[in-house]
Amino acid sequence: MSIEIFLSGFLYLFILVLQIAMAVFGYILEPTPKHYESDDKLLSFNNNPKKFQISVVLALIEHFSVVTLPIVLFIVFSSYNIILGIVWMIFRIAEGLIQVYIEKDYWRLLNIAKKYSISSDAEKNPLIDSYHTILKAKSYRFTFAMICWSIGTLALSIVLVTYVLAVPPFIGWLGIAASIGIGLVNVAKLVKPNLKVYDTVSSIFGMLSIVFELIIGGWLIYYSFIIP
Repeated sequence: MSIEIFLSGFLYLFILVLQIAMAVFGYILEPTPKHYESDDKLLSFNNNPKKFQISVVLALIEHFSVVTLPIVLFIVFSSYNIILGIVWMIFRIAEGLIQVYIEKDYWRLLNIAKKYSISSDAEKNPLIDSYHTILKAKSYRFTFAMICWSIGTLALSIVLVTYVLAVPPFIGWLGIAASIGIGLVNVAKLVKPNLKVYDTVSSIFGMLSIVFELIIGGWLIYYSFIIP
């Protein structure tokens, strides 16, 4: 069991490292209005296509790591509550698969960028429209992915608070706070998508989720070495 616990902690941290690497290589994780108002980002894809391709490969590794994580967590913690275990596994796997599906359209941005860089002004308009359409679709699907993250993380966090004595309760409570906050914000985005306050609120709860995943990842790795 210590191997599964270590792997769970490793995947939590590995996913965070991959997200940082994706951002460094220019990957757009969650499109915002600034991406719709400028073509600078689209041009940057064509300026360094290899960088774009690496970012998408990193994204795919991250998404499949997200799919793997709840399966390993299920092996470790489902004995405490099988129903909640099934819930977190279903929704976090759904989160990862939604993200994988997104990359099908995102990959097309490189081809659009190439055409855009050699097109006349009249030809650029439909290309920039396609760029915006893909990003808006990505943002919409990402919202559903985050709702899945919220439900899955809430289920796991309840198990950590209620049943798992080996994990300090504050870690579970941190997960509950982050998951409820992110869930409510993303549901609200579906109802009223254009409110500017979402960026600030999402950033706050996003940081809370990162802190949660850093702490639980680190704790699980530590605990895997000290259990008999």
